[in-house]
Amino acid sequence: MRKTILFCVMLLGAATVLAQKNDDHNFKVAKNLDVFNAIYKNLDLMYVDTLNADEVIGNGIKAMLRSLDPYTEYYPEDKSAEFKQMLTGKYAGIGSIISYNFTRKRVVINEPYENMPAAEVGLKKGDIILSIDGEDMTDKTNAYVSEHLRGDAGTTLELKIHRPSTGKDMTFKIQRKAIQMPDLPYYGMQDGDIGYIDLDSYVGENCSKDFRRAFIDLKKQGAKGLVIDLRNNGGGSVQEALAILNIFIPKNTDLLSMKGKMQRSNQNYKTTVEPIDTVMPIVVLVNEITASASEITSGAFQDLDRAVIMGTRTYGKGLVQVPNVQLPYNGNLKLTTAKYFTPSGRCIQAINYKHSQGGYTEHVPDSLTREFRTRNGRIVHDGGGIEPDIKIEPDSLPNIAYYLQRVDTTDLMFNYVVDYIKNHPTIAPASEFEISDADYEEFKQRVINSNFTYDRVSEKCLEELVKLAKFEGYYEDAKPEFEALEKKLKHNIAKDLDFDYNKQKIKQMLTSDIITAYYFQRGALENSLRYDKQLKEAIRLLKSPEEYAATLQPKAEKKE
Repeated sequence: MRKTILFCVMLLGAATVLAQKNDDHNFKVAKNLDVFNAIYKNLDLMYVDTLNADEVIGNGIKAMLRSLDPYTEYYPEDKSAEFKQMLTGKYAGIGSIISYNFTRKRVVINEPYENMPAAEVGLKKGDIILSIDGEDMTDKTNAYVSEHLRGDAGTTLELKIHRPSTGKDMTFKIQRKAIQMPDLPYYGMQDGDIGYIDLDSYVGENCSKDFRRAFIDLKKQGAKGLVIDLRNNGGGSVQEALAILNIFIPKNTDLLSMKGKMQRSNQNYKTTVEPIDTVMPIVVLVNEITASASEITSGAFQDLDRAVIMGTRTYGKGLVQVPNVQLPYNGNLKLTTAKYFTPSGRCIQAINYKHSQGGYTEHVPDSLTREFRTRNGRIVHDGGGIEPDIKIEPDSLPNIAYYLQRVDTTDLMFNYVVDYIKNHPTIAPASEFEISDADYEEFKQRVINSNFTYDRVSEKCLEELVKLAKFEGYYEDAKPEFEALEKKLKHNIAKDLDFDYNKQKIKQMLTSDIITAYYFQRGALENSLRYDKQLKEAIRLLKSPEEYAATLQPKAEKKE
């Protein structure tokens, strides 16, 4: 009896402490809301300038959310179109990438999308945008032109362009259409009997259905192994990710759990239907941009030992959002409500978002990650994305190639591709095409004649080393060696362009840009697979059954 009374007293005490904490929290919330309200009222009444309430309070809301995590976002009514695009991956427009061309000082058509209005009416890479619905687009920014190309699906715009290849001005009537990039831009057979599926995102409503159809087609074509490419896949719908897993994993298998503050945020997900194939060997390619739903896919495959994960460590997003919390005045809030956990029980969130002191981030160090076990007993870790079973670094982009593609304000590469298209009405099939050495030589001469320059990292490092040697007093003794090295590192564009590795990469970039103009992104992707060393390693592994099986078995643990 005495024990029962003591237990009740302890329970009552705990309840009292909990109630007191709740009261303290509620008081602090009410106090700070009152203070915020009072501050704005005084600002609005007495501040020297008239305040824009949407801007001032909007900035306050943004600052509050920034102190939490980057995935909790507020969309006021005037951002409703952006909110819908975030939810569905769709927007209405002509379906083309546009870019600012520095040499022409105009916005141009860069890449029309396949089966979209821009491609259907005949717009081409390099077309200069002159006007939209009669409004002159001279000196307009990329963002301004893009805003005028977009609109409601079904509406029509008049687009006037100048085509440099013919020297003619042309006018097109274009009906806007809901634009959504394909989740699955390409699939096909590789090296005879290996299926390959490239999955760009999980945003589309038919993502898992398209994947299922592609896999069935590959099986009919005789696929004995499968590569699922999730590189650069930023995620999307969790349900679509689970549906894809269900194609390969037996019914009633745990795939995912979610845990949050509210009871309704806690969910457990299992496979719900019989799979198509539970034995075909699979390699999943991942990289540092593989995130969210694509990490759910790769994490479940890894924990259940159903696939080998290959590539580089993934992004590490283990947070779950409710995308459409409705707010007053037609606003919406995308709100982080839970963390998710893979079948082994690990959360792969790489960054802790601290809410004290105005909010800051903290990367989870490898030393603080915990061990978990896959179904076969292999060791995996939490707190830092999905670590691949086999790490394969991609080829790096040479410095000169980076500058030509992304930094060059003389548009050498863009203009060369436009001229190439003008002189070549057709090219070889996407899987076979490659620019010739003669074509590359022509491009090289253009670069040399343009006086193109770029920052060479080796020269910068040498400059820093010289400064450090002078500071420490070693320079005079090593001066002849420094001067000799400086001569060897001098800029030589012709030599850099002829260097085998640089030449190979620049030719691939030119080839990809040219193919995109004829066969769109699908063709460029198909062609790029010929040079993909991560894919080649995946295919090699799938053709080595013993090595594949051994990869999914635990390594022998060393005894102390």
